[in-house]
This record gives sequence, structure tokens and C-alpha cells, in this order.
Amino acid sequence: MINYALLDEKRAVFGAISAVLSYPEKRFINDRFLLLETFQNPKTLELITAFWEEISALTFGEITETYVDTFDFNKKTTLYMTFYKFEDARERGQMLAKLKVLYEMFGLLPDDAELTDYLPLMLEFIDAGDWYLDARSGDSMELLIGVIEDGSYHLLRALEEAGNPYRFVIEAMRNELRVCVKQGEEKQHVE
Repeated sequence: MINYALLDEKRAVFGAISAVLSYPEKRFINDRFLLLETFQNPKTLELITAFWEEISALTFGEITETYVDTFDFNKKTTLYMTFYKFEDARERGQMLAKLKVLYEMFGLLPDDAELTDYLPLMLEFIDAGDWYLDARSGDSMELLIGVIEDGSYHLLRALEEAGNPYRFVIEAMRNELRVCVKQGEEKQHVE
């Protein structure tokens, strides 16, 4: 079960993680100081700080190259969360449609530039969607969190194996989600 009040309090955290996982722009390095202020959880702050320390050793060109090589050209580290489970099967299309309906139901109208299982979009929805205190949010948010949890499990393993700096960001996001799942009822990942 999700602690919706806590998830609501952490909207800005998920928005900040979405920004870090989006394609880096010129202001990316300068934004780190603003973004770091968002993280109150000590474990999350430690992980995000580790990411910035590793990524800061790179030039902006190397940062964008790392991002593209990591998330755009590697099936093992894609930001499309249903790909890990369904790849390009028909079931994936059905899940993408469910996510689109969910976003629209709670006031987020994603453009068609990205598929609905794109992790930064999913985190942006947690940040900006009108889901809190809506009676319809129960099953919908559990579906969303479940898709993120399942996909990010595989993503984190691949990033750790590669020693990629984005592993810290994914681990931080998973840490924040874990905090928002009511204790004793956390679902375990099943391979």
C-alpha cells in the first residue's frame, strides 16, 4: 500500500529526479545546487551527491554522450519501464494505453514525443498530476508505482554492472519510492 500523504509531500523530490534523468541541457551542472536542496532524506541526498561528484568530472559534451550511450543506445539501460518485462510484445502496448488513460484521468496530458512508460514522464506525473485525495487514485497509482518499481529494478542492476553514474539516481528514486510504501506491505520484486 502506498502512503499517499507522504508521496504527495515528496512531489518535488520526484520532479527533481525526473529533471536529472531527462536529457541534460547546458544548465544541467548549475542546476545541481538547486536540486540538492530538494532532497531531505539522508540516504537519497548521499546517493544524489555521489552522482553529482562522478558526473562533475566530465565535460558537458561527455555528460551528454554518457546519457545518450546509457539510455538511448542500450536496451539493458532504457528509461522505458515496460520494455524490461514486455520488450515489444502486444502486452506492452496495452500497458502504455493504460498509463496514458491514467495520466489523462489525473490532468497530465503528455505529448506524443515520448511513450507513456518513459521514466522521467512517470516521475513528472507523480510531481504534477492531480492524483492526491482522488478516490480513483488507489489502483491507478499502484499500477504506476508497480511499473516503475519493476522496470527500475532491472535498470539499476544493469547500471550497477556497468559502473554507470546514473545508478545513484535510480537507487535514490527507488529509495524514495520505498519510503512511500507503507511498512510491512512492500511488494517484493519477482523475476
